[in-house]
Amino acid sequence: CVNLHASLLPRWRGAAPIQRAIMAGDTETGVQAMVMEAGLDTGPVLATARTSITKDDTAGTLHDRLAELGAGLLPGVIRDLESGALTPQPQSEHGVTYASKLGPEDQLIDWTRSAEEVDYQVRGLSPFPGAHTHWSPPGSDNPVRLKFLMSAVETGEGPPGTLLDDELLVACGTGAVRIKRLQRPGKSAMDAEDFLRGTTIPKGCKLP
Repeated sequence: CVNLHASLLPRWRGAAPIQRAIMAGDTETGVQAMVMEAGLDTGPVLATARTSITKDDTAGTLHDRLAELGAGLLPGVIRDLESGALTPQPQSEHGVTYASKLGPEDQLIDWTRSAEEVDYQVRGLSPFPGAHTHWSPPGSDNPVRLKFLMSAVETGEGPPGTLLDDELLVACGTGAVRIKRLQRPGKSAMDAEDFLRGTTIPKGCKLP
């Protein structure tokens, strides 16, 4: 049996390799065809296709690109396996990491982290399950959960979680992130400029 795995093994064995690669700030990943065995993604590798991870990538865009790479890789793997032209290559014993299943603890944004780390989290969890924070609209005691789906690192400083302008620039532990796409509960995801036409989160507002 042959498995197609969405990482460059032995890095990110396990359940969420695409998300974990972005969340860790990796600059390259890929797909590998491997022989299945009893261990978790431990089998020898048959073929590899690589791709860069850009600052515009989300888990969704990277998933789709890796799917295309994998679709192009597998026919040749099957053909060469049948003809005996492939020699499985054992994985390295060094650099093993595990892409553990995503949980609630991965999704809540900690604004005391660096802007780069927050950006990796937002993009790595987009479009699902999404990184989120809470915001209390003026005059309301009921916090609204905001799911952030796209961001970019920008210059700025202030108390972590503080809005530095009226266009969703949020201070982090170091630097700041610009929120570019987001979603309210029960609503469709939208670009920040569309969201801000109907909702104001003013400069100085503090996100927990």
